[in-house]
Amino acid sequence: MIIDTTMLSRIQFGFTVGFHILFPTFTIGLAVFLSIMEGIWLKTGNPIYLKICQFWTKIFALTFGMGVVSGIVLAYELGTNFGPFINIAGGVIGALFVYEVLAAFFLEAGFLGVMLFGWDKVSPKLHYVATIMVALGTLFSALGILSANSWMQTPTGFHIEAGRYVVDSWWAVIFNPSTIPRFLHMAMASLLTTCFAIAGVSAWYLLKGRHLDIAKPCFSFVLGAAVLIAPMQVFLGDIVGLKIYEYQPLKTAAIEGNWRTQKGAPLILFAIPNSQQEKNYYEISIPKLASLINTHHWDGKLLGLKSVPPSERPVVGATFWMFRVMVGIGFLFLFVALFALWRNWRGQLYSSNRFYRLCILIAPLGFLSTIAGWMVAESGRQPWIVYNLINISQGASIVPFHQVFISLILLIVVYGIIFSFYLFYLFKLIRKGPTALLLHESVADVITETPFKYLAPEGK
Repeated sequence: MIIDTTMLSRIQFGFTVGFHILFPTFTIGLAVFLSIMEGIWLKTGNPIYLKICQFWTKIFALTFGMGVVSGIVLAYELGTNFGPFINIAGGVIGALFVYEVLAAFFLEAGFLGVMLFGWDKVSPKLHYVATIMVALGTLFSALGILSANSWMQTPTGFHIEAGRYVVDSWWAVIFNPSTIPRFLHMAMASLLTTCFAIAGVSAWYLLKGRHLDIAKPCFSFVLGAAVLIAPMQVFLGDIVGLKIYEYQPLKTAAIEGNWRTQKGAPLILFAIPNSQQEKNYYEISIPKLASLINTHHWDGKLLGLKSVPPSERPVVGATFWMFRVMVGIGFLFLFVALFALWRNWRGQLYSSNRFYRLCILIAPLGFLSTIAGWMVAESGRQPWIVYNLINISQGASIVPFHQVFISLILLIVVYGIIFSFYLFYLFKLIRKGPTALLLHESVADVITETPFKYLAPEGK
């Protein structure tokens, strides 16, 4: 691999995106979780739910701030490192980014202050409206970004005029063939990642015997939610896979490590792809299963990587392995959720320190799976920026090598510092746990402690 300016620009942008995506993933899931918990509190009046909301709102605020800080750089990187691409497709991409900022980020920012600081200043119902608006804002923001990225994967709704892309139909641009499946897949990934992050924190409290009043309901709720979300994610992943097979068959070939066009292609569980030799080493496979998964037919035809010149092939190794990391973690979450359901049925959800330790151990894996999924999407699209229309060499700026190199090093250092501060304050909040409740005067005098009915039996 030759590390030239273009490759360095790609590495820089990939690093920035990979770092940034950690935080929107968590804020989307937390915002939905907080909306549900606050709704239950308003319905039941049980202060335990309010305590849960106020504790996790602090973590949401910290994560939201990190998402804003880490995302600012992305727009500048596009303009400086990929100027020709923006010059050609800016009429499409730029407008989608503006939509994301105006319709989504402003919605979040407008209600965020009420959500964070309004517990004792506005009525509970108004505060709940603010929480719902912030949650919707995170989802709208994800839709804006996913529509832009999906348009780059499956471009529609435009024509070329004087070398630039002009929109014919915004509906076709925003809701291109892959937007909705990929948006739902990302939303479910955020929810599932958040479920196991919350489960990990709750398991740590349970293991230490601290804050059991919030740890038990959070633990049982998120694991119960994961029982529903994980199978939905598998189903949505299958739909995304069908879209990839239809519109980006070479990405499917890279995912499957399939070098030659064939019917009844095997599912390769393990292999070491070699792009130079155009073959896989140490291959372990199941006959015909790749064709069944990607075409829903045993003898479905899969395009091979050898069908195009090497210069037009995706990054095979990264696409192949990151897909297996993503899917492996997803199925691990599914099995853990089902195991939790079984333990709950037996009345043993809160009786195993080993299970608590397992939940703590796998808590960060959802973030790794999300990054792996984005690597599959992006490395599998290469060498195209806009699929089959603009390749990397056409879209990259001519920037001195040392400038890109120095800025990459600075980004790594700065992001490392702010991420260290984030982890420090995150763990500090977790160790401290929930604090005294903040209540508006309309409920402060009438709310009373009531026995909390856990969502699962305590066991022995």
